[in-house]
Amino acid sequence: MTALAHVPTGSGQSASPPAPRRGRHRLLPYLLLLPGAAWLLIFFAVPLVQLAAASLYDPSGSVTTGYAMTGAVGNYPAALQEYWPQLVRSFVYTGIALVLALLMGYPLAYGIAQKAGRWKNLLLVSVVAPMFTSFLVRTLAWKTILSDNGWLVGLLRDVHLLGPDGRLLATAGAVVLGLTYNFLPFLVLPLYASLERLDPRMLEAASDLYASPLRAFQKVTLPLSMPGLVAGTLLFFIPASGDYINAELLGTPRDNMIGNVIDSAFLVKLNYPQGAALSFLLMAAILAVVFVYLRKAGTEEVL
Repeated sequence: MTALAHVPTGSGQSASPPAPRRGRHRLLPYLLLLPGAAWLLIFFAVPLVQLAAASLYDPSGSVTTGYAMTGAVGNYPAALQEYWPQLVRSFVYTGIALVLALLMGYPLAYGIAQKAGRWKNLLLVSVVAPMFTSFLVRTLAWKTILSDNGWLVGLLRDVHLLGPDGRLLATAGAVVLGLTYNFLPFLVLPLYASLERLDPRMLEAASDLYASPLRAFQKVTLPLSMPGLVAGTLLFFIPASGDYINAELLGTPRDNMIGNVIDSAFLVKLNYPQGAALSFLLMAAILAVVFVYLRKAGTEEVL
């Protein structure tokens, strides 16, 4: 058998493999980001700029006569002065709903993550299953449940927790219950993701060191679940603050949130400068609350 002959190059050395095209590899991450960036630019950044421009229109204009761009910064204080009660009410209702969701959602997420065993997948599907139905249909179902002729009101009247004329529907409590129910999965799922990674041996070690169950929760379970807790509360709080369906269907005009006012400004009053100004005020308020909350929470894993 003859050996393969070495083919020399012009310089007397063996040929080396071609160098990889580094330029193409450097551009690949940016090319992968391009579809998402284009989507955000077209459907988020551009509408946001248009909304900012609408908030500065001359408030004396109308849809029929048109709006003039006069840089009317006064739209903001005027809108805030007129509708600050609805803005405050939105955060109060959302805060109460968030507390109720935490009281129910944290034990539920912990039980599914650590105690459910073979039932874990079934319980997770039960948490997510309501989201397969329209948000509007779910809220209408609560309207039926809380109605004056419904079984729940009848039961509460029978056990004398409600008076003969007592009611649940068309109250602030009904709005809070609707917010709690509709946005609860957004809190439970991130919590479950954090608690599912919790090593039970750490709780056993805390018990071996004579820590009470409450102390072990404070020093082990709660700190390790903080990323999921922070992410879940944000996913709950941000959309719930701007919600208007629950107040519209389960409450009365006295229970209107800022979302109801914005909806009316755009679709009923056709007052675009006022609706746009209120939208930016709501976004600014939510960003301020989120910023303070993240500073207080002291976790970087959710950012």
